[in-house]
Amino acid sequence: MSKCLCVGTRWANAGVAYRCAVIGLLAIAVLLPLAADAQRSGLPPRIAFLSSDAACAATAGYPAFLEGLRALGYREGENVSLECRSAEGKYERLDGLAAELIKREPAVLVAAAAPASLASKRATRTIPIVSVYAADPLGLGLVSSLARPDGNITGVSALAADYAAKSLQILKELAPRTTRVGVLGHKANPTYAIYQRELEATERTLALTLDFVGIESSADIEPALATMARRKAEAILVMHQPLMFEQRQNIVAGVARLRLPAMYGSREAVEAGGLVSYAVSVGHTFRRAAFLVDKLLHGTKTTDIPFEQPTNFELALNLKAAEALGLKVPTSLRVRADALIE
Repeated sequence: MSKCLCVGTRWANAGVAYRCAVIGLLAIAVLLPLAADAQRSGLPPRIAFLSSDAACAATAGYPAFLEGLRALGYREGENVSLECRSAEGKYERLDGLAAELIKREPAVLVAAAAPASLASKRATRTIPIVSVYAADPLGLGLVSSLARPDGNITGVSALAADYAAKSLQILKELAPRTTRVGVLGHKANPTYAIYQRELEATERTLALTLDFVGIESSADIEPALATMARRKAEAILVMHQPLMFEQRQNIVAGVARLRLPAMYGSREAVEAGGLVSYAVSVGHTFRRAAFLVDKLLHGTKTTDIPFEQPTNFELALNLKAAEALGLKVPTSLRVRADALIE
């Protein structure tokens, strides 16, 4: 039998040379994929991040998420790689962005807020998804159980069952003579209908009439506030949504011109001059998401990670804003406040 040697041997005939060449090519064909797989397995895991509204660098959530990862020992480019995409409020882009991220084969996909979470669910049924800041995972249809999420989704919600009711109650405590409240929200966000339903269930109890005015983009904020004023709103409640957070300074300025008390969905709005807020911490929520990502990277299944609901809501009061409106802040609210801004 003829032997095929690669070095230092003359080929006995062309047939042996041909067989040897074929064997060599087959060896290369087998070894190249193995080498690629070995290289791929040596790469750090990729985490994809999909934002519904603000650009990655501009949103408060993404930096807080990165902070959470660093606290857990992750360093970009060393033991983890990151990909971030944002629809910047154009929700029709989310499906395409989610598909783009899925092609990158991430180990985990983090979806910020309800629109991104729903787009991520449509994009993949296999890659683990961590939904962050979606108001109502059950109502949105992300999961059918919070305790044991089905499918490939878990996460951290931004809304508890009695959140809307408590927001209205606090606003009523600050402005007890209020009977008509204008409600400002981003109508394109699926959480708008959830907030509306829960707020409407509370208005009779507090003897209030609610006037819902939905906007499509930031350009609609001023006209929406003008509509509320024209309809004789005596106070305003701003829904706890990403667009409302990103546009908080514009909204606070517009409400100040109307000289009306307003409840906001973030402490940052009160720090910008707003009257009062009752909400979960944006930073804490996204840092918590990093913890869930860490569990998934260490092999825990999404079905074994309960979908977390917020248990700690912050009450922030701007005493200077209250004084400008001629409102006396009740002692009961001062005592309960997590932050008093003067």
